[in-house]
Amino acid sequence: MGCLRLAIAAALALAVKSASAFTIGTAPGLAAGTTGGANGTVVYPKTNEELIDYLNASEPLVVVLNKTFDFRGTEGKTTEIGCRPQSARECIAANNGFKSQDVILKNGMNNTGGCENGTETTVTYDNAYRWRMNVTSHKTIRGIGKLGVIMGKGITLRGDNIIVQNIHITELNRHLVWGGDALYMEGMVNGTKTMNNIWIDHVKVSRVGRQMLVTNKAGVATMTVSNSDFDGETDYSATCNGRHYWTILLYGKKTGVSLLNNYVHSTSGRSPKIGDKNSSVIAHVANNYWDNLSNHSFELDGNAWMLAEGNYFNSVENPLYKKGEGFLYAATGVDECTKVLGRACEENTLVSSGNFTSRDGTAALEAMKPYSAITKYSPGSDDTNSKQQSTDDSVHQSEEGASSGESVHQSNQLSLTMPMVKQYTPGSVKTSPLEQQWTQASDIEKVWAQTTRNFGVGGLD
Repeated sequence: MGCLRLAIAAALALAVKSASAFTIGTAPGLAAGTTGGANGTVVYPKTNEELIDYLNASEPLVVVLNKTFDFRGTEGKTTEIGCRPQSARECIAANNGFKSQDVILKNGMNNTGGCENGTETTVTYDNAYRWRMNVTSHKTIRGIGKLGVIMGKGITLRGDNIIVQNIHITELNRHLVWGGDALYMEGMVNGTKTMNNIWIDHVKVSRVGRQMLVTNKAGVATMTVSNSDFDGETDYSATCNGRHYWTILLYGKKTGVSLLNNYVHSTSGRSPKIGDKNSSVIAHVANNYWDNLSNHSFELDGNAWMLAEGNYFNSVENPLYKKGEGFLYAATGVDECTKVLGRACEENTLVSSGNFTSRDGTAALEAMKPYSAITKYSPGSDDTNSKQQSTDDSVHQSEEGASSGESVHQSNQLSLTMPMVKQYTPGSVKTSPLEQQWTQASDIEKVWAQTTRNFGVGGLD
C-alpha cells in the first residue's frame, strides 16, 4: 500500500501564528496567488442583511463570520405543484427506512432534470434558496472557530480573487431536488467572462437539495478546493439510501481546478461530475479521501482531462462511472508521470472499492503540462505561493481577463479562536505558513474519525 501523504495539520487543524492573520496559509494548486480581501477592511456582519451587503460590496473586504446566519423563514415559503419521480415512488414502495427527494419544477414535468417518469405532487420549500448571496471580487469570507455557519441560503461567487475559508453551509431544502446549491460559480457578466483566483478552503457543505459546489457557463480558470468536507449523509436521498447524489459539478468553457486534501463521504454520485459537450475542464485531484460511497464517485464526460493521484478510496462502489468520454490518468504503481510531467505521481489507494483505471492516460497527462502548479506539485505542498505559477498559467488567466463523526452536522472546520478587533491597518495582514504532518494511507480513516469529532460544528437542529 502506497503512502498517502495527507497534510493533517493543513486539512484539519491549522495554527495561528499572528493574531491578525485572517486568512490562514496561502492558496495551493491552481489558485496560487489568491489574496482575497487581504488589503481591505475587516467587517463583522451582525444581521443577514449586513452579510448580504458586505459580500456584494465593491471594495475589498475581509468578512468575518462569528455566528450562525439562518435565512430559513426570512423570505417566506412556497407550496405548489411539483414532481414525484419514479425513483421516489419506488423508494416509498420499498419502505426501507429511507426517504427520497421530490422535485421542484423548473420547466414543466417533461423538461425538469430529476423528474424522470414523474407524477404530480405537492411540494413546499423555503424561498431563501432562490436568491443566493453574491460575492464580488477581492473578498475573504472567514469563519471563526466553529461559529461561521450559513443556513438556508447559498452563495454565488461573481468575481476574481475570492477566498472562502472555514465556514459551513447547510439546510437548503434537502428534501427537494433543485432545493438549493451551496457554492455556485458561472463566471462574471452573466456567465460570459471566466473567473480567476478562487480558493475554497476548510469549508463544509451538508444537507442541501441540489449541488454542493458548481462551476458552469464561463467557468473558473484557476480554482482550488482544499481541506473541505462534502458530507452527503441525509434523511432525503434521490437514491433512497441516505446518501446525497448531487455533490460536485465541474463545467465551464475554461475551467481549471485543483481538488486537494478534501473529504467526500456518504454520497451516491457526482462526486464529482466533470465536463460536458460545452465545457473544457482541467482537473488535478490529489490527496483526497472518499469514504462510504454507493453508486459512483467520478463521472467523467467529454472535454475533461483529469490527473488523479495520491487519493484514498474506502468502500466506494464505483470510483469511476463506466460511461463517459473524458481523459483520465489514475496513478498506479507504474510510473508514467516522470516521462511527461518530469516528476513521479503518487499511487492511488483503493480499499473495499471498485476499479479506478486510466482512460487515455497519456492524453490526460499531456494536458497537465502547461500548468506548473501541477507539474511541480508534491503531496502536502499546501502553502503554494504565487511564484509557483508559471507564465503559462498567467497567459491562461489573461486570455480570460484575469485581474464519520458523532453527528451528521459535524465538520472539519478549524477549531480557531481569534481576537475580536474592530479593524486593522489595511495591508498589515500576513499569511501564516502551514505546519504539515504526514500519515500513512493505512491510518487515514482513523485520523479523520478522530479529528472530525474535535472540529465539529455541533448539532444544528
